[in-house]
Amino acid sequence: MTQVGEGHETAADEAGPVLTFGAPTAGEVLAERYQLEEHVNNDSAGRQVWRGIDVILRRPVAMVLRHPGGDSATEMLQAAVAASRVIHPNLAGVYDAIDEQQRAYVVREWVEGESLRDLVAAEGPLDPARAITIAHSVADALTAVHATGMIHGNVHPGSTLIADDGRVVLADARAHEADSTESDVRAVGGILYFALTGHWPHNEVGRSALPDANRDSSGNPAAPRQIRAGVPAYLDDLTMDLLDRRVAAPVSDALTSELGRLDAAAEDEEFEDVGPLRFVQGGSSSSGEQMRSAPKILVGVGALIVIAIIGLIFGIRAINKTSDTNAANSGTPTAASTGDSGGETAPPRDPDKLKLSGDMVRLVDPPPGDRKDADEAELTVDGDPNTGWSTQTFYNRPNFGNTKDGMGILINLGEPRSLSEVRVVTSAPGVTMDVRTGTEDPGNSSNGDKKLLQQFKSLSDEKPEKSGGTKWTYPGFEPNQKYQYVLVFLTELPPNEDGDGFKVSVNEIELYGY
Repeated sequence: MTQVGEGHETAADEAGPVLTFGAPTAGEVLAERYQLEEHVNNDSAGRQVWRGIDVILRRPVAMVLRHPGGDSATEMLQAAVAASRVIHPNLAGVYDAIDEQQRAYVVREWVEGESLRDLVAAEGPLDPARAITIAHSVADALTAVHATGMIHGNVHPGSTLIADDGRVVLADARAHEADSTESDVRAVGGILYFALTGHWPHNEVGRSALPDANRDSSGNPAAPRQIRAGVPAYLDDLTMDLLDRRVAAPVSDALTSELGRLDAAAEDEEFEDVGPLRFVQGGSSSSGEQMRSAPKILVGVGALIVIAIIGLIFGIRAINKTSDTNAANSGTPTAASTGDSGGETAPPRDPDKLKLSGDMVRLVDPPPGDRKDADEAELTVDGDPNTGWSTQTFYNRPNFGNTKDGMGILINLGEPRSLSEVRVVTSAPGVTMDVRTGTEDPGNSSNGDKKLLQQFKSLSDEKPEKSGGTKWTYPGFEPNQKYQYVLVFLTELPPNEDGDGFKVSVNEIELYGY
């Protein structure tokens, strides 16, 4: 049965309780129109998902119910209203969004089938041709969403539904302020990776957690071709480039066009000879259907031209990857971005672990924080994994009781340095954190911390994800930029060990650079 509503966990809803007070029952009619038929499941945010019937139009519907309604359900309802304006065969249609204060619910299309999550769990990794078809449909849906100025924000194997008739449907838009069109596009890389390997390349925890990707010592996922045989090299490159923030992401219509070309080649049984990637950035109007109708001779000529232009670039890039496997973590630009050097260049050296001392770090605790833990900040860089800074226990919500934006550790290197990555060791998994940088420290005080959060910017445009383990690595520094102030900032905490409230300890923070 379709897992409608499944997807990644979100900060806005994940702490919301499963609906208990005034719990719905089979046969109940909501809004004098929608009759509840069967409780399907609870989605990853704790909301109930039901199969129902629109008693007026006599059609099946999916209903997602949240308790309570009111202000806490605003984001869910706003996302549903926005999604209802986009009509596309690969998007689940949204029919209604209702707030009754005690509870709120969204009514949308019922898709008879199963999610990509369940399909892979039952059948194992998919063949490359089928993976491309699914990713093409998702990218096409995103192109329609982005054309209206919207962001989907929840491209995930649980929200990618495979109907019994073969249609691929993207459901449950949940755009957060940290989401972007780029993060949507990069999530298609995650869909490809999951379909090809059965593993999810992004950190995820909780009841709905997917199997984590096989990772190297730095936390980077292994390429699909390293996990299973039969994945074409260009599909492997496409998947990994979409996941790599150092490689410029295409716009959604360019990705749709490229996946449409691959999809058409698979249908014509020319899948293995499709040739190299060829994104056309911005304003591309070609679609999968147009690619299918194009004469094959034009496709062949185009492929030869592309090979002549970028073959050398991809060759150099492949050599660089094999010559130094650590380049992926150091932030060193690829050959495609640096161009021809006119001669041999020395391979980039490994980053060094920077020496940090207690006087280089301090606690960041914005209002209304009491800064009682300030003296523990130095324990995060003392080299002892058994000591660290422990947050207080927050009882209401994992986002610091919904009283402040979060807390963190600020590192002052004394002078600008070229950096490669941050490594953080915590006492428990499930911490949501990111890395932010700025040009100055406004002051070691409550007001100074407030100004700091206004001035410091996250290094990533993507929404921070929960750590999948106790060791967290962030390699997103720009290779041609230097940094003096680095903030490791926590925005959500995991459940306390005794199950009472939310709390975590940051035991070690390490910086690597040159």
